[in-house]
Amino acid sequence: MVGELLTIGEISKRSGVAASALRFYEDRGLIESERAGSGHRRYRRSVLRRIAFIVFAQRVGLTLDEIASELADLPADRVPTRADWAALSSRWAGRIDERIAELERLKAGLAECIGCGCLSLDRCRLANPEDRAGQGGTGPRFWIEGRPNLHSAP
Repeated sequence: MVGELLTIGEISKRSGVAASALRFYEDRGLIESERAGSGHRRYRRSVLRRIAFIVFAQRVGLTLDEIASELADLPADRVPTRADWAALSSRWAGRIDERIAELERLKAGLAECIGCGCLSLDRCRLANPEDRAGQGGTGPRFWIEGRPNLHSAP
């Protein structure tokens, strides 16, 4: 046994993640615990880095399956180093740039259009005649692609 083992309450307090989420992460194989003689979970202190990674990865937009895949790339024969964590997170740069661009479109779109054209049916007839934006596909087209050229022929 290497280092001090912490209770689920201690890990929850240190990580800021609810105990129920920690149990869920463990059920998904993202983190591991040991069982005390009483059956209570005990975690190695190093699990705090894995939890931080999970939290940030979710904020970047990774799914739990993607996070599991990323965590599987960590070395199994030793405690991951700062360089190991940096290598994983460096692959997120493109995804972060995509999220920033999406949020910029969202910010611009708050006063403009959502989905098919806008928030007002009267305005929609002007901004998006004959639902030309809908020809680009489903979903909020102006947010996904930016403002399409609605004056081109369908």
